[in-house]
Amino acid sequence: MLKDQPDFKLDEDTLNFWAYTLIGENHLPEATELFKLGVQLFPSSSNSYDSLGEAYMKAGQKQLAIDNYKKSLELNPANDDAKEKLKVLEAAPSAK
Repeated sequence: MLKDQPDFKLDEDTLNFWAYTLIGENHLPEATELFKLGVQLFPSSSNSYDSLGEAYMKAGQKQLAIDNYKKSLELNPANDDAKEKLKVLEAAPSAK
């Protein structure tokens, strides 16, 4: 799309709002794909990884959630949400 319309801009807040709206409407797979796009478009954003981690957590994909929350913390060590979610995820027993 950017090749066809180089002036097109999708900011991070709009993308996150769209994805969280999808989650609220029970469209988790689609929301997850938008969060993945957010990570690609904004790779230095702690918030993008935090949001993707949340989507994976909601989907029951524990390791992917952990990986993304850890990346979020690498980018922003003060991210208290990621710290709390990691505590919960790492304390939970692994599914067998």
